[in-house]
Amino acid sequence: MGGLFSKDDELTQEDLEELQEMSNFNQKQIRRLYKRFKRLDKDGSGSITLDEFYSIPELVMNPLNIRVIGLFDPECEDVEKVSVNFKQFLKTLSVFSPNGSKEDKLKYAFKVYDIAGDDLIDEHELFSLLKLMVGESIKTHEILYIVEKVIEEVDTTMDGCISFKEFCNALKDVDLEEKMSINI
Repeated sequence: MGGLFSKDDELTQEDLEELQEMSNFNQKQIRRLYKRFKRLDKDGSGSITLDEFYSIPELVMNPLNIRVIGLFDPECEDVEKVSVNFKQFLKTLSVFSPNGSKEDKLKYAFKVYDIAGDDLIDEHELFSLLKLMVGESIKTHEILYIVEKVIEEVDTTMDGCISFKEFCNALKDVDLEEKMSINI
């Protein structure tokens, strides 16, 4: 991308066309997201770090924020060292565009739960994430019971894990287009 992070700090028409091609956003939305990105990039480095992500109130309030932030930079093995450039930022947020497909939204949601990245959600992963979501408000044995019941209900292959197909089937009646869309 020619003008991205150039000294005039504006996106060129070439940049906008390339970014539009790789995302579900139009050029006006991309410009707005770029301005937001620049505001988040407090040190002007051209990337957003974990601390800078934590300046987003909605993200801080999300109990799964570490998982969500980690998915912006999936190559980074230590979320504490995450460094997300604008392309990564835009590509990830593209899933949340009202124009994003239901399948992409499902894939993203599945990745949040698939901590090991092995295309399966096992009881340990489900327990860990449920524990993050409920904190101390529910006792461990109650969370274990919930995990057992979810696996029992969703796991049609009876292998003790939830596959992407099973995950999709469990969420088939959920309006992901509304629940996983942002207004730009």
